[in-house]
Amino acid sequence: MTTINTYLTFDGNCEEAFNFYKSVFGGDFAHIQKFKDMPENPKFPVAASDKEKIMHVSYPISPNSILLGSDTGGEWAANFKQGNNFSISINADSKEEADKIFDALSKNGEIIMPMTKTFWDSYFGNFTDQFGVQWMVSFDEPKH
Repeated sequence: MTTINTYLTFDGNCEEAFNFYKSVFGGDFAHIQKFKDMPENPKFPVAASDKEKIMHVSYPISPNSILLGSDTGGEWAANFKQGNNFSISINADSKEEADKIFDALSKNGEIIMPMTKTFWDSYFGNFTDQFGVQWMVSFDEPKH
């Protein structure tokens, strides 16, 4: 089943925010990773000041709802605006479904990252649609 969740972006206080949300809803993070944990890439170096920031956190609120988030940094930080710091995240049932959704929703919008296989093992892309709404589309192979 294709699911839609909210992805929040923070300017350095993602971990603090998600610990607060955890204090409200209970439970645990399904995944949390900092920028220092990602593979080094000379094309996209991570500043020392960003290494302890959250690259990605996944926090199940219920069996059908996951709150996702990360800190922004580098060239991405210039576009950060508190109050407009979220994206709609779609997790598709198949690679074909992900492509179909991505192509349809991004029409007349601005593609930020085309659909591609990522180092975190997801087929992923993101864009801003023609109405200014930020979207992320992904497909993850089932883990056996």
